[in-house]
Amino acid sequence: MKSSDSAVKLAEMINKAIEDHVITTAAYEEILHLAHEDGVIDPEERALLSQLQEMIADKTVRGVAE
Repeated sequence: MKSSDSAVKLAEMINKAIEDHVITTAAYEEILHLAHEDGVIDPEERALLSQLQEMIADKTVRGVAE
């Protein structure tokens, strides 16, 4: 099954946050907007968002204000 365009973009943004160990408020909001843009959060997007939430919760990725 081919990934949706939004899932690919989400993966890119989340991977950047993982590499940097930081996510800005603006980037987080953009990720949420992108996930909800088409009105459907598919299973791949849900998994990516869950992964990001877990990493923020355990401080692997630190949220920062811009």
